[in-house]
Amino acid sequence: MFPTPIAKTSRSWQITYQSILPLALILWLLPLIAVMLFSIKPEGDFVGGNYWSVPSRFAGFENYGRVFFDSDMPRYLLNSLLITIPTAIGAVALSCMTGFALGIYRFKLNLLVFFLFVAGNFVPFQILMVPVRNLTLEMGLYNTKTGLVLFHIAFQTGFCTLFMRNFIRQLPFPLIEAARVEGIAEWRIFWYIVLPLMKPAIAALSVLVFTFIWNDYFWAVVLTQGVESQPVTAGITSFNAQYRAAYHLMSAGSIVAALPPVAMFFLMQKHFIAGLTLGAVK
Repeated sequence: MFPTPIAKTSRSWQITYQSILPLALILWLLPLIAVMLFSIKPEGDFVGGNYWSVPSRFAGFENYGRVFFDSDMPRYLLNSLLITIPTAIGAVALSCMTGFALGIYRFKLNLLVFFLFVAGNFVPFQILMVPVRNLTLEMGLYNTKTGLVLFHIAFQTGFCTLFMRNFIRQLPFPLIEAARVEGIAEWRIFWYIVLPLMKPAIAALSVLVFTFIWNDYFWAVVLTQGVESQPVTAGITSFNAQYRAAYHLMSAGSIVAALPPVAMFFLMQKHFIAGLTLGAVK
């Protein structure tokens, strides 16, 4: 039923596995390597068709300098922060409360409500493009950071509730029963007992939601336009001219845009792994 550990297989298969693994890793990293290579190439290499060979000269400082000082990239990065941070806080806060209600309380429609949250994750978001865009126009939220934050929170709450509800169900229920016997109010049980125990899950979920929202391109293009509200994923396309694309600047901008979620993951790595694995071993 379970695969045999590599250490227990034959020596020939171990050698084969050790030979294939580096190749698979390089193949997986090839797009990122290409973007990093493009980001240090001068513009003349792309005009002359020199895409994949060694750069004719190192133009990394020039490209990244133009990205930061000769474009609107700083504004796009700020927009992404102003969109991603409130969304992560709102989605995680709502999911903590809904997860507590669905994980602790026993009522008739508990399972049905939970299934409704889960079912929302299976709806293809592409079919919502037109109604959501029309709704933002009617509500005056089109091309605003507030509209993007509100709809991101709405779309992410289903997955976050699924994550939090399952986590809370693993907590020791006698702690809550003991608090109720002492006459502690329900909101105090949530705030002083359950919430501190959820810190690993909150950290893990925050990293996931931050990454999802920061890397979103679809809704950024559908619901925003222009430098005043577009996040960095959509703003990178501003390096495209009318007749050609500035691949060197787009690549440099992509590397810059990828740094915040990577940095957050490494800063929260300890809590992230603890939140994902808590309860896996009894």
